[in-house]
Amino acid sequence: MATPDILITVHELTQAKARYCLAVDTQDWAALTDLMTPDIELDVSHSNSGVPIITGRDNAVAMIRTALTGARTAHQVHTPLIDVDGDEAHVIWAMQDRVVWADGSALTGYGHYHERWVRRSGDWKLASLTLTRLITEQSSSTDG
Repeated sequence: MATPDILITVHELTQAKARYCLAVDTQDWAALTDLMTPDIELDVSHSNSGVPIITGRDNAVAMIRTALTGARTAHQVHTPLIDVDGDEAHVIWAMQDRVVWADGSALTGYGHYHERWVRRSGDWKLASLTLTRLITEQSSSTDG
C-alpha cells in the first residue's frame, strides 16, 4: 500500500508534467524553462529527428522553440510508471503528440518519455528527457 508521502510525490510529478505539456502547447517558453534544471539533458535522437543530444536548459528550450515555430501542438501523457528515491524520480510516460505546421504538414507520434526529475527547493525539475516514438505518422501539405 502506498504511503501518503508517495501519493503526494506522485501528484506533484504529474502536475509538473502537466505544466510541461501546457507550456509546450501554449509556447510559454518562460514556464518551460522554469520546469528544467540548468544542466538538463534532452534526447530526441531516438525519434528519427536527426537532432543530437542537447545539454543545458537554454539550449533545450531553444531547440524546442525552433522546432515548433509556426506550429500548433497537442501533447498528451498517460499511465506513468513512477519510481521515487528521495529527491529523485524516474518516470516513463506513455505519450502522444500532434504537431501541425503553418503549411498544413503534420506529425503524430506515439511512444514514451523517459525522464529523470529532481526536487530542488521543494519543486520538481526535469533533469533529463529521452523521447522514444514507437509510431510516427506524417503528412505533407499536399496529402489529401
